[in-house]
Amino acid sequence: MFLVAITGGIATGKSTASQVFERQGIPIIDARKIAKEIVEPGKPCWKKIRILLGEEVLLPTQELNRNVLGQLIGDNQDTRRKLNEIIYPAIQRVIVWRVFKYLLCGRAYVVLDLPLLFEMDILTNYMHKIITVSCDPDKQLERLLERNELSVEEAKERVESQMPMEIKCERSHFVIDNNGSIEETEAETMRIYHLMQKSKKHLYNRFIFLTALLFVCSTMYFFLFVMF
Repeated sequence: MFLVAITGGIATGKSTASQVFERQGIPIIDARKIAKEIVEPGKPCWKKIRILLGEEVLLPTQELNRNVLGQLIGDNQDTRRKLNEIIYPAIQRVIVWRVFKYLLCGRAYVVLDLPLLFEMDILTNYMHKIITVSCDPDKQLERLLERNELSVEEAKERVESQMPMEIKCERSHFVIDNNGSIEETEAETMRIYHLMQKSKKHLYNRFIFLTALLFVCSTMYFFLFVMF
């Protein structure tokens, strides 16, 4: 099995590309969905965030108030760092576990929707291919304002807090230009999908995995039953 990452900037259209792969039956591991799951009321990350930021970050339903959360961390780098230390390791553990389960199911490859792939730069080297969904800054800002209840200043801050799109594109194997219509974006994603379907990388990886497993089992057998 091999891994394909879809990344990009906030509101550039990553979900559109992910949905194309999903409709073709390819497993999707969405880091944003995992991030929401791990902070549900009562879960370990939720408890740690409540201790870190206090009750004011909670809604009456006990869910996190994301608007207040954004205001609290704002430009406070120390608080942002502490919050990231709570959330990101938990996300990574869930991702690794789900990848392992798909490996056991015999999947050829899995698509990981990772908005902060390059910013965190922990999983980058494990990706066989990286797809960046990009669009012009003005279009990105327009989509962000339509999607979220933010002021123009807040939206600009969120865009500028991420790695420049040019750097992400340079580090990617494929770049999807999402300035046009949804149909154009989906067509370009399908082109990449067909290329992934032709790849034999999963067979090579499976051979290496089975070879390593055989070596470990034979070594254990030798030490347990031959030497003793």
